[in-house]
Amino acid sequence: MDVMLLARLQFAVTTVYHFFFVPLTLGLSIVVAVMETLYVRTNNPVYKNMTKFWGKLFIINFALGVVTGIVQEFQFGMNWSEYSRFVGDIFGAPLAIEALVAFFMESTFLGLWIFGWDKLSKKQHAGAMWLVAISSNLSALWILIANSFMQQPVGFVMNNGRAEMTDFFAVILNPNIWTQFPHVLTSGLTTAAFFILGISTYHLLRPGKQNAMFSRSFQIAAVIGILSTVGVVMTGHSQAQHMVETQPMKMAAAEALWESESPAAMSLFTVGNERERKDVFAIRLPRLLSLLAYNQLNGEVKGINNLQGEYELTYGPGNYVPPVAISYWSFRIMVGAGFLMLAAVGYALLLTMGEETEKKPRFMKAFIWFLPLPYLATSTGWILTEVGRAPWIVFGLMKIEDAVSPNVAAGAVLFTLITFTVIYGILMAADIYLLQKFARQPEAVGLVPMDAGGNTAVSIVGD
Repeated sequence: MDVMLLARLQFAVTTVYHFFFVPLTLGLSIVVAVMETLYVRTNNPVYKNMTKFWGKLFIINFALGVVTGIVQEFQFGMNWSEYSRFVGDIFGAPLAIEALVAFFMESTFLGLWIFGWDKLSKKQHAGAMWLVAISSNLSALWILIANSFMQQPVGFVMNNGRAEMTDFFAVILNPNIWTQFPHVLTSGLTTAAFFILGISTYHLLRPGKQNAMFSRSFQIAAVIGILSTVGVVMTGHSQAQHMVETQPMKMAAAEALWESESPAAMSLFTVGNERERKDVFAIRLPRLLSLLAYNQLNGEVKGINNLQGEYELTYGPGNYVPPVAISYWSFRIMVGAGFLMLAAVGYALLLTMGEETEKKPRFMKAFIWFLPLPYLATSTGWILTEVGRAPWIVFGLMKIEDAVSPNVAAGAVLFTLITFTVIYGILMAADIYLLQKFARQPEAVGLVPMDAGGNTAVSIVGD
């Protein structure tokens, strides 16, 4: 069996599993911090219950996200030693900062938040949650700085067959990060919004003592959701334009655009022959791809065949076309899920402005089924980002085939692939089980007792 294929599958499996947890951690940390800030400012026990409930679910998701993320860094040395040797001087710096600063800060203040309810003042406790949120997103920033070098190498020189850093600030201010990080940040907030909308809807359709908490949670999630989903669309548009400039082959593959076009039509639905690089059947919307790429209706977007010729002249003979079908459908699933989420949060916002959510408006149950949408969008987005860069592992510098460890047997990689897949599957099942268990039983997380109307059932002294 092919060692490179197995190593790629292994990293893909661990990355997709890990990224199942990451967006919710990024977004929910901010939302919980907002909720606790509202509690500090208003002293309303409803906000305290919201903080406790959603904070509990955040902790469960965070813990399992940490476990799944650790293995990835070991894979660089085990399966991708040539890549580590080639880019370690650059890649190691942001990863080290992420671990030593952002992650340790995140873990420390999360511990203070978990055990500090009765030991810290309300402002100190809320401050700890804000530091968790800030450090969580800083952690993502440093990871994305490392990834951005793979997408757009900057601040380096080649020396003895290795990429060596010459400008640290060029690396951390990589132009790619200015589109990538805002997109990931808004994606995390969108994931948190749909997570809260789905679980809140479940409880609002089953009246109970915590209806005030879930009604208010629904309102906050609707507002955050509309802002973040619009942000996802806008930052995704910027990212696509940056992609056309720096990785035009990725955009051509995402659109199954075989020949250059000016103006360029956007594919609504294409069945292509990837081997012969031509359309079998296609429905295209005139000029819209030019609009997406350049904010004008007449720009030229280069096609796969034209770019293949250019890359051969620049980099030498070889196949520089990424898997078109995977890139094309990943892009469409991501974009389709994004616009469906935009419509959903628009409806959620209308609900908060009109009828009370407790009155069970029409179609409200759909928010339970919408909960997986951001997970689908973020997973397919990462698949496009990484698969669409093929055959490069570091764009323009190193191909995937040159990055794999030369002395690792296929059997060893296959064994660890199966092992990781099974273990990660168990962890994901455990995460889903724990999340749904505590999501169904809000009283199990130590909420302030409330009556059905959302009033405190007992007086709270010293809170």
